[in-house]
Amino acid sequence: MMLMGDGKASSSNREVALSPAARLFHAPRFNCYIIAIIGCKTPINPTVVKAGLELTLLKHPRFSSKLVVDGSKYCRKQKWSQTKVNMEDHVIVPELDSNIDFPDRFVEDYVSNLTRTPLDLSKPLWEIHLLNIKTSDAEAVGIFRIHHSMGDGASLISLLLACTRKTSDPEALPTIPAKNRASSTNSNGFWWFLLAFWLFLRLIWNTVVDILLIAATILFLKDMKTPIKGAPGVELNIKKFVHRTVSLDDIKLVKNAMNTTVNDVVVGVTQAGLSRYLNRRYAGEEQKDGQVKQRKTNIPKGTHFRATILVNLRKTVGIQDLADMMAKGSKTRWGNLIGYLLLPLSIALQDDPLEYVRQAKAAIDRKKLSREAICTYSCAELVLRTFGAKVAAAITHRAIFNTTMAISGLVGPQEEISFYGHPMAYLAPYVYGHPHALTFHFQSYMNKMTIALSVDPSVIPDPHLLCDDLEESLKLIRDAVVRKGLIKHIV
Repeated sequence: MMLMGDGKASSSNREVALSPAARLFHAPRFNCYIIAIIGCKTPINPTVVKAGLELTLLKHPRFSSKLVVDGSKYCRKQKWSQTKVNMEDHVIVPELDSNIDFPDRFVEDYVSNLTRTPLDLSKPLWEIHLLNIKTSDAEAVGIFRIHHSMGDGASLISLLLACTRKTSDPEALPTIPAKNRASSTNSNGFWWFLLAFWLFLRLIWNTVVDILLIAATILFLKDMKTPIKGAPGVELNIKKFVHRTVSLDDIKLVKNAMNTTVNDVVVGVTQAGLSRYLNRRYAGEEQKDGQVKQRKTNIPKGTHFRATILVNLRKTVGIQDLADMMAKGSKTRWGNLIGYLLLPLSIALQDDPLEYVRQAKAAIDRKKLSREAICTYSCAELVLRTFGAKVAAAITHRAIFNTTMAISGLVGPQEEISFYGHPMAYLAPYVYGHPHALTFHFQSYMNKMTIALSVDPSVIPDPHLLCDDLEESLKLIRDAVVRKGLIKHIV
């Protein structure tokens, strides 16, 4: 999404004007929320959680400020105004029957019902629901709902992780694996110069082409109609949230065998899973005996569409920095600082499952030689400051709606962590309020990857089947790697 940053956060500020990005997220057709579901391995003690929130999250200025609107409707001034937080208004603990039938479905319906009503603007724009109900993958569930104007997904998930500690060391913050940066060697200055010059020319060319395509998307270029494409007004529909946990080791096995990245494999699995799912939808046949007949391709030839990829433009907000900010009131870069790029996806049933990963790698490598995300951010900042949030929201809405889906991914801790003393089984982030019927979120944690789907159930009535297709696609790709002997042994 075309967003800009909110500057510095400081606990000493009593009133702070909303940034253009925050105002954008309060536009009528772009009222976005972030949901983070935390599965815990033990029942949740609400008293402990409330005490922990008092000592950490409430010390962040955004979580102790409410939205105030001054002036007339023609000249409104929106500000964050610090206020006294009544914890009982924000921590909801419903009384539940421990013998509820189908607890997984109950939790899904509970979270889906949250999308029916907006947060109360007279209070800070966040809440957490604690459900002490045993599901298939957790003993209890915590559900954070936070308005997107308070920060982007990377910032807010990092902030939540700053409220956790390692299970093995209750005093230690989680550690997030750092990105490995490719090192370049200057073995021959002349040839290195030619390569650098060629890459620079490609960078300029790709960026110009990508920006022209985004401009065309805003003006007239629309994705082809498919069964997963949302209709006008999709951003206002009730959403459903489901997740599936797969092995991160399997993803890394494919990554190492094919000399790609985790992102390449994830996008490849996404293409493969969508191809299987759409083949079934186009066939109009229901699943029988756990098997889907796929002898013949039902997908129309040339089926393709684009995914909006959200890109965090800042260096990841340090968990230590956020913990220090909540403990000591220090200043830390905060807000919405993300751009986006449009990634083409080819939908077809491939004889070789590895072809999905190769296609994904080629598309992503092409996008790496482009400044598309930075340009969308810069253009949005210019539009926001020049024409205001209403115009910026209309442009962003049109650009996103003319694509089919969105994809985002976040790197999580490698070790087990606890949420105020409650060991975590999984973390599943979601977003809703934007004009897509389908959004993929990938969240790593320990040796697992959680695939979280935000769907419009009127467009995708069977999201669990899509999860099955994604899980099966990863298995097929992994098995193909082993079968072709691309690795010597299974790690």
